[in-house]
Amino acid sequence: MDASLLAFDRHRSRLQAIAYRMLGSVAEAEEVVQDAWLRWYEAPRATLESTEAWLVTVTTRLAIDRLRLAKNEREEYFGLWLPEPTLSDEPTPEEATERADEVSIAFLALLERLTPDARAAFVLRELFDLGYDEVARCIGKTEAASRQLVSRAKTQLREGKQRQSVSPQVHRRLLDRFADALSRGDTTALQALLAEDAELIGDGGGKVSSFGRPMIGAWRLVKLFIAAMRRAAGLQRLEPALVNGEWALLRIVGDCLHSVESIETDGQRVTRMLVQRNPDKLRRIASKLGLRTVDVTNAEAAPSGE
Repeated sequence: MDASLLAFDRHRSRLQAIAYRMLGSVAEAEEVVQDAWLRWYEAPRATLESTEAWLVTVTTRLAIDRLRLAKNEREEYFGLWLPEPTLSDEPTPEEATERADEVSIAFLALLERLTPDARAAFVLRELFDLGYDEVARCIGKTEAASRQLVSRAKTQLREGKQRQSVSPQVHRRLLDRFADALSRGDTTALQALLAEDAELIGDGGGKVSSFGRPMIGAWRLVKLFIAAMRRAAGLQRLEPALVNGEWALLRIVGDCLHSVESIETDGQRVTRMLVQRNPDKLRRIASKLGLRTVDVTNAEAAPSGE
């Protein structure tokens, strides 16, 4: 293997991780890393003091540029936008909480509140533990400006809707209870598992029908879930899977992955559901599991909560 490729490959997973946390899209992160590789291949490497520092800086700046473009695209996005989910490996007990805090769908969605520069500074400092001098170099700001960006980002994120931290075991137990109640069509149990003001956010991407705003209220969500289950006519199954470091539900109808459903909980009830239905964002997970996605040329006229 070419020495330049070997050098790049040593850092590829780190670059992909930075780009994904910056963009919330596997596809866009892969494009950024590919662009970084092309620049690396053409760079005068003999004069570089640190391969990793150079690659992280280039990847970060490419991600900032891509995020600026994405911000405009997402303002015109059809319906509500959620990050692209990705399957996770089984974490060790020590990794479980830390990983979920870094890459959960809810957390990546919250990062959308930040400007591209602030998101980059926050990701590099808080998630990858770079020093402020390194952050400053990566984003092309002074160290003082970088500190200010991180501080403001923390304030903005605190102002976002905060979820209560629970252990992975509690999270999984509640998810299993929810899936069991839904599979049995037990409306009483379902309503008891949902907070009164539980919220559902669905992303259909304009490919399948979706809500243009969050749906709020336990009973409204129960009716939605039950109606979707009945429409599936016994073909639906709900399978737990580690998605972005947390246990989530895969809704599968026949051999088709219809949605990835992540939950937030206070430890007692589900407070929020983030439902990804956009077939484009489900394709990688479906492919890994040997499933297909909804045919958008003949998509069902069903709402996002299915």
